Amino acid sequence: MTMKPLGDRVVIKNLEAQETTKGGIILAGSAKEKPVMAEVIAVGPGGNVDGKEVTMYVSVGEKVIYSKYAGTEVKLDGEEYIIVRQSDILAIVE
Repeated sequence: MTMKPLGDRVVIKNLEAQETTKGGIILAGSAKEKPVMAEVIAVGPGGNVDGKEVTMYVSVGEKVIYSKYAGTEVKLDGEEYIIVRQSDILAIVE
């Protein structure tokens, strides 16, 4: 199955969180920070959203930083994704 986001929505997939510190200490699952860096999987068409014209600035394959508690988590075919609004994406990582 594939997901096709609507409006100004973007489907992202978290990049793996770091499991060891710089000093080599292995972190327990509960001690890891929630990841805020993800890869863009799918992008909505933009257009007229809530009465405002929205241009999409992200594209599939880019790595982005998003708001820590943004979006809706979705599980599809055993993979976990997050659907966020483009405005919840803070930066594109180059």
